[in-house]
Amino acid sequence: MNRKFTDVFFKYLFRIVALFSVLALGAILLFVFFEGSMPFFVPTSAGIRLVAQRIDELTVNGAAYIDHSTFIDIPKNTERISIRFQAGGEDETLDITVDNSEKDPQKKLKFTHNGEVTITYPESYVYTASWPAAVAALEKRIHVILPEPPYSFRDFFFGLEWRPSRNKIFGVFPMIAGTIAASLGAVILGVPIALLCALFMAEFLKPKPASLVRAGVELLAGIPSVVYGFFGLMVIVPFVKNAFNVPSGNTLLSAIIVLALMILPTVITIAETSLRAVPLAVKEASLSLGASKMQTAWKVVLPHANSGVIAGVILGISRAVGETMAVILVAGNSPQLTINPLDSVRTLTSTIAMEMGYASGRHSEMLFSIGVTLFTIILILNSVILWYRRRMETEL
Repeated sequence: MNRKFTDVFFKYLFRIVALFSVLALGAILLFVFFEGSMPFFVPTSAGIRLVAQRIDELTVNGAAYIDHSTFIDIPKNTERISIRFQAGGEDETLDITVDNSEKDPQKKLKFTHNGEVTITYPESYVYTASWPAAVAALEKRIHVILPEPPYSFRDFFFGLEWRPSRNKIFGVFPMIAGTIAASLGAVILGVPIALLCALFMAEFLKPKPASLVRAGVELLAGIPSVVYGFFGLMVIVPFVKNAFNVPSGNTLLSAIIVLALMILPTVITIAETSLRAVPLAVKEASLSLGASKMQTAWKVVLPHANSGVIAGVILGISRAVGETMAVILVAGNSPQLTINPLDSVRTLTSTIAMEMGYASGRHSEMLFSIGVTLFTIILILNSVILWYRRRMETEL
């Protein structure tokens, strides 16, 4: 009775845990996709927004605001905004005429005012009205923030410039190219070395030395990525700088070398396990037909273990594409489109890590869009590799 109760209890417990895990994963993906798609379908706000700095009390179109520290939302299609407040015992006025038919944000507003006021355009879709004070830090300011229209898919995916602060330009094509170049370069450099190591450990190395090497590889797999990045910064970056006589060693080539080192333990561990799982009868049949040990390893063992080997390659690619800290330290982080491995590049993950801490508004939404783009790239690469694996299995 107790055993039956225990079996039933754990059966339903595992089902509940699995259900909640799937729901949690689905909720995370849904949230990221929702936030990442927002900037392409909706504007940043319904209408104009005002932000007052160092102004305790003001009136906007007849409505009074006291100690207002958040946005003052102006209704959509408002054609005139009248702002009144007191400064130094004098009434200050600022009247704004809005041309709702104008698409150019620099021509959309016209200001009229009394007193000494400075109107600036510090960044796209933002005007700042400043009233002078004895100390610049005490200036009274009103920021007029225009709604940004939905961003273009084409400009996002194929744009060549990333300038989120001043001009609100969000082109990620250089980062996509940098991510793919660094990841594929790491795979081309690291996967052959990893396969040779795995084949050597599984087929040519004796059990005791193989266990020692295996333990070392597993230890490498547990090293944090920031340690790899620090090693690359102190060793690989100076080597690239001196070897190729370039001004800075923070280049695409440095990122490729570091990522290749990072994916080695993952690919070696999974590939070696798959190679050891090949039935002994298959090896003996090949050897009995006169094949050498090397021929058996390359022509028989490796093709039979292709499923596990490709799984290791997929995990290696996923780690290379998703790596952040190590790439930040060695790649240079310049969002430029280049095919020269000695130039500085920036990856998608680096952009998210470096800018999420201070991003807001459309900038923050675009970083979520980069996350969706990164997920899509990994999905496409893995799908292509899985398709190739199925094709190989069909041919075999």
